[in-house]
Amino acid sequence: MKGKFIVFEGIDGSGKTTQINQLSEWLIGTDLIPENNQLVITREPGGTKLGKHIRSLLLNTSIEKSPDPITELLLYAADRSQHVNEIIIPTINKGDWVISDRFCGSTLAYQGYGRKLDINLIKNLETIATQGIYPDVTFLLDIPVEESIKRRINRKDDRIEKEGKEFLSNVALGFKTLSKDRKWKKISAINSKEKILSEIQSEIKQLIKNK
Repeated sequence: MKGKFIVFEGIDGSGKTTQINQLSEWLIGTDLIPENNQLVITREPGGTKLGKHIRSLLLNTSIEKSPDPITELLLYAADRSQHVNEIIIPTINKGDWVISDRFCGSTLAYQGYGRKLDINLIKNLETIATQGIYPDVTFLLDIPVEESIKRRINRKDDRIEKEGKEFLSNVALGFKTLSKDRKWKKISAINSKEKILSEIQSEIKQLIKNK
């Protein structure tokens, strides 16, 4: 029996890390994950050793010249292909669970809606990179752009975060459009972390019930 593949998406500052940590702690304390199976927490970009180097190329602000949009897209695709082959497919094939901080939705939102690259081009590239792997559920932690900026005010932004409010607004619109898919669950991330976790827990229980 294959394991579950859960993804968290959202603009920066939406609380993905907090919710992934809370959810993993809760899952480990339940019997939802079959006995002898494990929970693997990963991220994109940078979920593999190769991916960590790609992440540095993509997000490092000290690089003299940033990659152009197409190069950026291809780097994300390369990271994802390695991630899928090295981490995701082997893990779920063993019956283990995967929780990933970002997946294909981020590429469509950031490079498609943010960079204005062709959506069909991105989808075709993602088909190659993912080999047809699709999350069982994707949680979109939805916050206003102004809240994202407020939450990040005391931290150093990476290269993507430095793109500004208009870019981030387009990305947020992209995520909201993507969240209309039946396997996406949009959750307001301005609520308390306890309430957000409760909503996520309900969705996970429903996912197991409908298996």
